[in-house]
This record gives sequence, structure tokens and C-alpha cells, in this order.
Amino acid sequence: MFVGEAPGDSEDLKGHPFVGPAGAMLDRALEEAGMDRKSVYVTNAVKHFKFEPRGKRRLHVKPGVEEIHACRWWLEEELRLVAPKLVIALGATAARALLGRVVTIAQTRGEAIPLNDKTHLWVTIHPSFLLRIPDEDKKRVEYQRFVKELSAAHRFVSG
Repeated sequence: MFVGEAPGDSEDLKGHPFVGPAGAMLDRALEEAGMDRKSVYVTNAVKHFKFEPRGKRRLHVKPGVEEIHACRWWLEEELRLVAPKLVIALGATAARALLGRVVTIAQTRGEAIPLNDKTHLWVTIHPSFLLRIPDEDKKRVEYQRFVKELSAAHRFVSG
């Protein structure tokens, strides 16, 4: 199970998570990590698109703690219904929603954290982070690290 932050403009318009540029990045990384997008459940911690109008564009605004708490019930129901062995939090907002506390990616990245007796949490970056890296060499290094983490998570679930 993958949990992102909140829908973006493309996701809001299409009604599905990770169908915009970050979704394309996630799909590519999943494929390289040996995972099939159709075999994983993908959702967001916050269920609504919070934005700031900028001309004809709607620019994403990071959800606050109020939005995270307001949407917690839905996330808990998804966890109950999906009953995943591993939940991959894509970014700090998703990790906060799942752990109920502020965490940094650097503190928790790439390790299995028990959520309960059947489910572990794996924290990594949000694919949109990769889209914002201007330096192509750094972007390539970070992308490969992301794929490596997804591969390790896949082995954790498979093994």
C-alpha cells in the first residue's frame, strides 16, 4: 500500500491518485523496482486538493495538520480494508498521517517501522520531490536511491 500526501491538480480533475507527473515518476520507479502498479493499492493521506489559484493554474498547497486529522478516519479505514503487510509513506506528510507525529524523511527513510503486529511502515520521498530537483545529476542519483528503496521494500514484502 502506497500513501501520498494529497491529490494534485491532475488527480483532482481525474479523481484518481498519482495520475499526474508525480504518478508517472512513481510508475516508472515501480517498474524499475520490479513492481506492478496494478498490484499495489495507492491512496493519499489527505483526500482533497488544497490549492491556491494563480491565473488559470491551481497550485498545490501543502495540507495542514487540520486536514491530516480530518482525513485520518478514511486512511484508517483503507488500512483496515486493505490490511497491507507494508505501507510505503511517500513523503513526510504521509508519514505524519500514519505515525501520528512529525517525522523527517532523513530520520526514518528506508527502514521497516512496525505500525501494528501485522503491518510495517516504510518511509521514503514523494516522487514530486524528484520533479523539483533542477540539477540533472542530483536528480538521477536521488531517483536511483528511490528505486533502490522500492526494490528493498518489495523484497521485504516478498520475503
